[in-house]
Amino acid sequence: MSWTPAWTLALAAPLAWAIDARFGEPRDAWHPVAWLGRLLEPVGRRLRGAPAAAGFVGGAIVWLVGAAVIGSLAWAAQAALLGLLPLLALPLLALLLKPTFAWRMLRDEAAAVERALGEQGVDAARAQLARLVSRDVRALDADLIRETTIETVAENLNDSLVAPLFWYALFGLPGAAVYRFANTLDAMWGYRGAWEWAGKWSARADDVLSWLPARLTAVLLLPTMRLFEQARQTPSPNGGWTMGAMALRLGVRLRKPGVYGLNAGAPSPRAEHVQRALADAGRVAATTVALVAVAWGLRGW
Repeated sequence: MSWTPAWTLALAAPLAWAIDARFGEPRDAWHPVAWLGRLLEPVGRRLRGAPAAAGFVGGAIVWLVGAAVIGSLAWAAQAALLGLLPLLALPLLALLLKPTFAWRMLRDEAAAVERALGEQGVDAARAQLARLVSRDVRALDADLIRETTIETVAENLNDSLVAPLFWYALFGLPGAAVYRFANTLDAMWGYRGAWEWAGKWSARADDVLSWLPARLTAVLLLPTMRLFEQARQTPSPNGGWTMGAMALRLGVRLRKPGVYGLNAGAPSPRAEHVQRALADAGRVAATTVALVAVAWGLRGW
């Protein structure tokens, strides 16, 4: 049986996972997501100050054009690589796939919050947590620091790994690249207030692209049937699934004061719960990589 392009796509996923585990994220000077952020920052400033209709239309056009360009470039790169010898195509494809997901950075940053809390206290943990989340952390106590850390691990398990690899399993590198573009633009523009209209398309597009992967992530966390009641409590149509699943799996409560309380009758997490959350998320991440490899491998037979 001859080698097929699907097998190259299959093996690129675990190889990209190995690259992430060994090296983590490339420096900003070499990271496509950082390039994208610098490119879109001045565009965002102009759109943010525009009237509502102009901001919405402009934000939608930027998203559509950006997704088309990035998807086309990724398709062209993948097509070119798959025309090479497999021993050359495989590592190059894995290198291009790696920037679309980021498990090691998420794991290390979350572990650093717990380490700072245990060794240096609340103020140091707040400073470390601020690297991970956009919310105001200045008033968080030790309980809420741990709850926020676990929430971030659960939500970003989907956004930073399961969702891009889900789209890779369906459409190859273009799928993963377009999802990473959509999620990045949502992180930059998808807020209320000044971004209400300019970022609305980006926020909704990310919700749509993350909808099914978020629920698959929740299933992989193997929660109880109580997940359905928990998932409805958050404003996000997707975040409640992953965070609720993690709360139920660990038997802890996860709160954003004034917004939601997941598994509210349970105790706040302790240090060991943060470690368990990271271990469970790591298992889901590894399982996802394996499933993606199998999905592409089966297409090669």
